[in-house]
Amino acid sequence: MIDKESLGQITAILDRGASFEGKLTFEGTVQIGGDFKGEIFTKDTLVVNEGSFVSAQIEAESIIICGRVEGNLFARRRVIMHPPAVFKGTVTTPSLRIDEGVVFEGASYMPKN
Repeated sequence: MIDKESLGQITAILDRGASFEGKLTFEGTVQIGGDFKGEIFTKDTLVVNEGSFVSAQIEAESIIICGRVEGNLFARRRVIMHPPAVFKGTVTTPSLRIDEGVVFEGASYMPKN
């Protein structure tokens, strides 16, 4: 489902049962498996795992979603949504992939590079 090779090395994990509110900045790949509310900024990759809930403004190189996300996404490279993802908000990215079975409620903007 998620291409492990394209993720690179996982730098940090906010796992199931954990919750965090605030501003998160990081380098590398971060996986969120718990709950997060706030802002996320990175030049790299964010992975939102199945069973997690993220309510945030997110700016990243790549964003991969399998959980629930509400907010505005700005990805410089791509956004990929795998089921059972549920997304509500806006997505701005040059490459958007929404697999069958994903719930997408919102708008998408695909600027040219």
